[in-house]
Amino acid sequence: MRNCGTRILIASSILLAISFLGDASASAQAPTNTSGPIIPHSSLARSTDRVEEPRFPNSADYRHVQQRLARGWNTWDVHSIATQVLLPEGLAIHVGFKHNSTENGDAFLGDALIGRLNPGAEVVTPGPHSWDGSYTRADFEWKGHKWLIESAHAGEDLVLVVAPLPSKATSAVPPTVVFSVNYLWNRPGQAGKSSSSTDEIVADQGHNGSVVVYCACSNSSNDSSIAVPVPGPYFAADLTGPVGISTGKRRSLDEIITAIARQRDAYKESVKAAGPNRPILSAIETTLGWDTIYDPGKQRVISPVSRVWSVNWGGYVLFDWDTFFAATMAGIGNRDLAYADVIETLRESTVQGFVPNYARAGGWKSSDRSEPPVGAITVLGLYRKFHDRWFLEEAFPTLLGWNQWWAQHRDIQGYLTWGSDPENEPRNLDDNSVGTWQGAVYESGLDNSPMYDGTVYDPKTHLLEYADVGLMSMYIADCDALAEIADTLAKPDKAKELRDRAAGYRTKLATLWDEKTGIFLNKNLQTGENSPRLSPTNFYPMLAHAATPEQARTMIDKHLLNPDEFWGQWMIPSIARNDPAFRDQNYWRGRIWGPMNYLVYLGLLHYDAPAARREFAQKSCDLFLNEWSEKGHVHENYNALTGSGDDVSSSDRFYHWGALLGYIEYLEQDRERDPKLNQSNN
Repeated sequence: MRNCGTRILIASSILLAISFLGDASASAQAPTNTSGPIIPHSSLARSTDRVEEPRFPNSADYRHVQQRLARGWNTWDVHSIATQVLLPEGLAIHVGFKHNSTENGDAFLGDALIGRLNPGAEVVTPGPHSWDGSYTRADFEWKGHKWLIESAHAGEDLVLVVAPLPSKATSAVPPTVVFSVNYLWNRPGQAGKSSSSTDEIVADQGHNGSVVVYCACSNSSNDSSIAVPVPGPYFAADLTGPVGISTGKRRSLDEIITAIARQRDAYKESVKAAGPNRPILSAIETTLGWDTIYDPGKQRVISPVSRVWSVNWGGYVLFDWDTFFAATMAGIGNRDLAYADVIETLRESTVQGFVPNYARAGGWKSSDRSEPPVGAITVLGLYRKFHDRWFLEEAFPTLLGWNQWWAQHRDIQGYLTWGSDPENEPRNLDDNSVGTWQGAVYESGLDNSPMYDGTVYDPKTHLLEYADVGLMSMYIADCDALAEIADTLAKPDKAKELRDRAAGYRTKLATLWDEKTGIFLNKNLQTGENSPRLSPTNFYPMLAHAATPEQARTMIDKHLLNPDEFWGQWMIPSIARNDPAFRDQNYWRGRIWGPMNYLVYLGLLHYDAPAARREFAQKSCDLFLNEWSEKGHVHENYNALTGSGDDVSSSDRFYHWGALLGYIEYLEQDRERDPKLNQSNN
């Protein structure tokens, strides 16, 4: 057994991630003709014409998806993982924590998030979180106190226990746990203490009925003497031992603990059913469990990148490729969530016809720019897994409009590049990058990549004058996937349109192959010179199956396996190791990113390079486990010198696409068990 597999099995209480996008046998090789793009001139020209208006079908199938997701008790509230909310009612039970002292020093923690970095912030170590919230656990540390919160479903009821963990006392008096009850999001209803019992709170929604919340509070404090800033009525208890909460009926603390243990065992059994992949399944389930929330504005369940990001963006933020990768992840165990993350991302499309870089609470989005086109390969991957035709029908019109938009609005001389269109409305007035070089680079998703240092943004065309190998490769893969979807939906004209467009861009991409360097190079369209700077995106022609077998072998041997460029203990860096910017280790300037590893890995699946692919997967997994096993961190990015994600404040501690590093190993384990998957795809 390989080292990473062993470490995964040992770290069975921690988490990994994602779900399969492409099919290694799907694409044809790049055509050998060089006659130019096989694309109608009108679709290549820079145009202000609108593409086909994106449609947002509201099918019964998708309504049922959201209805199934948005039910029951779960950690739906973006502001705190310590809050349980009942949907669709919107009834919330908040768990707060009060640090007490006999002098100046009292403090109250009302909300808790994973990965908050401000001074004195709580430290949360996430434990398991089932898809439906039927079992959760998280450990907390704050002001010298340590405690756990464990919850479970008991039928339709919630049972929850808060228990102290061993810690060194920082005060002469014990802390207090506070359970407050109210309705969120302006939902109708009221909650109040029962007139007949001090350990009951009755939440009443009139004709929708009522829910009674009970406290097994043997260490109960005098609630009226506890001054805490909480909404609604509350229970309070000294946390000198376990304290329990239940709904629906009164339960003793022992009954609550027993009910939780039952669901804990059920969770372990459900994970165990995944066989050798059980630790990875647990990791994916837990990562998305904590990162999935309910958006009351649009009444939907979604999986933003992290709660810290979403709170700072007013309630949620959906980034384009980030959320498509979340959908891929969810496909490993929750079809409904996978579909929701795809469809809700597509529904954020702009009136111009593209999926924006970001869409945030309040209705604001990046109307000037998009982000990498990975939507179609995501949708096709989920369809191959679940075979729901309605899902393709729901996604196809918007995906097609987005695909057409790239060719109409991001093409220079038959090459694709990034851009930012300041004339698009409505404009986010607080976004100063609109219509600038930075806005165009933001569209790449690689915000400060040294690949774009010294490139030129044309304020007239609103385009970066730079032929981008990565964009062209992802776009070709998008065309291929959409063409297959069109075939399935019996749309032969659209399938031909897409295949013609893919063939044309494959031909143009072929001109970016540099024989001397042995890799595809980005091109300055002002000077006609190729850029010598290398990043993982230079390998993306393998993702598009646009490299010949000989070209792929050269790229792998000469560059990917080269320790002076990309190979090493921690890999692969977002810029080559021998590039001066590698030393920066600042965001996309040298750090390691899960999505880059993942897309390179999908490219390797198209070619006969099993040894390189296996070691690549193992090294990716080792990097992920480096902090996951100890801290439960899923990092936005990692230091390529040390393997740490904690060395900077600009790497979110629970950003779901970091788990792509583990999902790569998940794919490899599948291939090792199925010999058919190890055959060459050329």
